[in-house]
Order: sequence, then C-alpha cells, then structure tokens
Amino acid sequence: MSTTTTATTANAAHPSSVSALMREIEHLGRDRTRGGYSRPVYSHPELELREWFLAAAAARGLDVEIDANGIIWAWWDRPDGNRSGALITGSHLDSVPGGGAFDGPLGVTAALAAVDLLRSEGRQPSVAIAIAVFPEEEGSRFGVACLGSRLLTGAIDPDRARSLRDADGTTFAEASAAAGLDPRHLGPDPSRVAQFSAFIELHVEQGRGLIDLAGPVAIGSSILGHGRWRVSFTGQGNHAGTTLMADRRDPMVAAARLIVGIEEIARTVPGARATVGRLEPVPGGTNVIASRVDAWLDVRHPDDDVTAALVERIRTRASEVAAQQGCEAVLVEESLSPTVSFDANLRDTLQHALPEAPVLDTGAGHDAGVLAAHLPTAMLFIRNPSGISHSPEEYVEDADADHGALALATAIMAVEAAPH
Repeated sequence: MSTTTTATTANAAHPSSVSALMREIEHLGRDRTRGGYSRPVYSHPELELREWFLAAAAARGLDVEIDANGIIWAWWDRPDGNRSGALITGSHLDSVPGGGAFDGPLGVTAALAAVDLLRSEGRQPSVAIAIAVFPEEEGSRFGVACLGSRLLTGAIDPDRARSLRDADGTTFAEASAAAGLDPRHLGPDPSRVAQFSAFIELHVEQGRGLIDLAGPVAIGSSILGHGRWRVSFTGQGNHAGTTLMADRRDPMVAAARLIVGIEEIARTVPGARATVGRLEPVPGGTNVIASRVDAWLDVRHPDDDVTAALVERIRTRASEVAAQQGCEAVLVEESLSPTVSFDANLRDTLQHALPEAPVLDTGAGHDAGVLAAHLPTAMLFIRNPSGISHSPEEYVEDADADHGALALATAIMAVEAAPH
C-alpha cells in the first residue's frame, strides 16, 4: 500500500534524532474521539506505520523482510557461518484504543536512531543486528497480547490464532491475508529463533519508577505475570419498558456487580492488579435489556500462584452474582503469561555499560517477555514524566528519547563485545 509519510533518508555523518523520527509518524492513527492514537494491527494506520518503517529501513540500506507471521526484520548484515548469533532490538507499532504516542513506536524509532549513531561512529559490529517490528503486541484487535512473538516461538497454536476474531467478526487469518500474508504459514519458526543470541527491547516506562530518580533510563529486571479472561453473562433479552424489575434476568446488573467485586477482591491481595477495561452488551440497545454481556478481565501479580488463586476467586464471585440475577456466567482464559525474570548475565552486561541506570521491574507485558523463554532478553525503559501510559497523557521528553537511543546503541555494543 502507499503512504504519504516520508521516511528520513539516513546520513551516516548526521544520525536521526528519535524526536525527529517520531514527528514523521505523529499524524498516523490519531483518534479524534478518544484522543491519542488508535492503531490496531493491520488497520489502515498500522499498515501505514509499517510502510513508513520499511521505507526508513530501506533508506538506511538495511535488508528488509517480512516473515510468515507478519514480523518485519530489518537486517544490518545477516547471520552467517562466520558470525555468532544475531542481536535483535525493536518493539511494535500497534496501539491500544486511544493510546499514547510512545508505547511501541519509541522502541522502533530508537532502534533506527541507534543504528544511525553506531554508523556515524564508524562502528561495524562483529555480529549481525536486526530491528524487529512485532505485530499485535497490544492484543487490542484480536485479544491475545504479543501475538506475533507468540506465533514465532510456538507459544500459541496457529489454528487458534487463525480463528481469533475482532469485534467486527473478522478472523486473524482474514486480516493477515488482507495485509498480504498467507495465513496457512502462520506458526513457529525455530530455525529463525535459533539465529538469535539476544533481544534488547527499549520501551517507554509505563509507571512511576523513574520520575523521582535522577536518570532518564532504567534497566528491566522482570515482568509481572499477567493474563486476560473473558467473562460472559447470559440472561434474558427483553423490552426495557414493559418488563417489570421483578421479572428481569439482566446480565448487565450481574456484570456491574462483578466489576465492583473484582476491585474489592484485588484490594485484599498485596501487589495485585485486576481490571475490567472492556464491556460489550448484546444487542446493545438503549431501550433493550441485554441478553448477554461480555466483560474482559486483566489480572496481574508477581506470583503466578497468587494470580491463579485471584482468578478463581473472581470466577466464584461471577457465578454468585449471576445466580442472584437468574443468569449464568462463564469465565474463559484468552491469554496467560507467567512472571518473567530477564536474563541475569545480559542484565549484568547492561548494568556495566550503563552504570547510572537503575534496575526496575514492570507490570506491563512485552514481546521481550515472550522471547525470554527462548533466548536471553533485556529491556531498557525511558522516563515518562507523567507516569501514565495507555493514555493520551503518556509522554517522553525529546532529550530523554534521544538519550534512550544512545543508551540502546551503548547496550548493543556492550552485548556484542561480551563473551557468549
């Protein structure tokens, strides 16, 4: 597809700033209703962003390919028999509905800027380096976060992935085909994963860890375990004006009582997070008692056993509030990621290269967490003065963004030089 966005032509003597690269894409996917950006995977704005990245990579002479899972790889040299495993960096370009500008694109633009910086210094790494762009990291369209990296590593069954549906009923297979992929070839690619020696993902900080600290960059230690569940309440659809209150089997009331109960339950568990951020009544008319209500639940905790116990308490509460309304409730897991601790040796290498950077954990999921089961991974976080993410208020100062690219370039060279 064509796009009106022009990617910066790289100049080895004058590397691009992250802020300049971010300005090139700031008009793509603006959400005039919610504010911020809505860039669901394989939507028009997300496809425009992918085209922009392809052009930016080509302008730098990077060798670009799109694999069977829709992951874009922009290679600065490729692995061969004379090199050790490839070093990967990058992030994603899709967003949550009404999300911020930096969640995902910051990691992609910083990777491009880091390559520019290294080249401007005349560096030629002894390992192959690639920038990766992973599709459907947020799971905002098809409900499974980090879908591209899950497919790559075999963490999700390809048949299940193909059958995932968005809110309009479009399957992931159909959306992939419309984006130019062959959905029959979705699935694990162990030979590709075997080429990689490490993955470093730079990301905007999604919290308040760096606000009160002196530096703009932190090193990731771990990702809290988290998952998504769909709770479906079924009752009796009926007329809002003619059905007496005593005669109702209203799933919306059951859903509302569960949402309040989820907050009450989560507050009793130190360190827990539990959220219902999406609610869909069927048929959704103002003067109609719903026949079904679907609610999507996000639960997170550092201890996976605590997460499981918390979900079971919520399942029990769902059954109780449904019975009170003469309804039924079913809770189904859609995705689950255990707590991930990043590779200790890789983290030590980054700490030695970036001695002023603190080490912080995160409650947000990332492709680095999925890849961690298959190769050493690490993360760098860039200060967010608002402490707010998944919101238009998410923010990164230009100087911090450019400092992030420098930190990423430093990390790449440190990892490249470290013994394997």
